[in-house]
Amino acid sequence: MREVATELAARVAEYLGDQARDALAVSAALESVASRVAPNGSDADIEFDFHQVEGELLIEARCGSRTSKVRCPLPA
Repeated sequence: MREVATELAARVAEYLGDQARDALAVSAALESVASRVAPNGSDADIEFDFHQVEGELLIEARCGSRTSKVRCPLPA
């Protein structure tokens, strides 16, 4: 499901006005937070939340007791 979440992050970024190349950076950021809460190969469920906060896309990942966040700037 990580692949789906990564694609979803790119779509959310595009919807919020990010360019396609920046959407790839958002996808990479999502993969980064996912790997912090559930290492590759893990079957654990990861929950993602997306928020637009002060001109940035905030992505939060949760898995069990682990939480990680990343912010990606959005165009003005």
